[in-house]
Amino acid sequence: MAVKAYVFVVTKPGTSLEVAKEIRKIKGIYSADPIYGRFDVVLTIETDSPESLTKLVYEVIEKVPNILRTETSIVLQ
Repeated sequence: MAVKAYVFVVTKPGTSLEVAKEIRKIKGIYSADPIYGRFDVVLTIETDSPESLTKLVYEVIEKVPNILRTETSIVLQ
């Protein structure tokens, strides 16, 4: 079952454009957009299972330089 989620990212100050550009290179990322507000970048991602979503967020996305923290919201289907 496919899992779609939005991942909200907080970056180090002044790095949101760079982080979004780097994240766009990752397989499974449909969009990575810098935003204003509480978060600095919002990602739209889709994986084939909850386990692969967890792996993508914790083992790939959170290892991108200049990311301070993430918050994931899974889309109800």
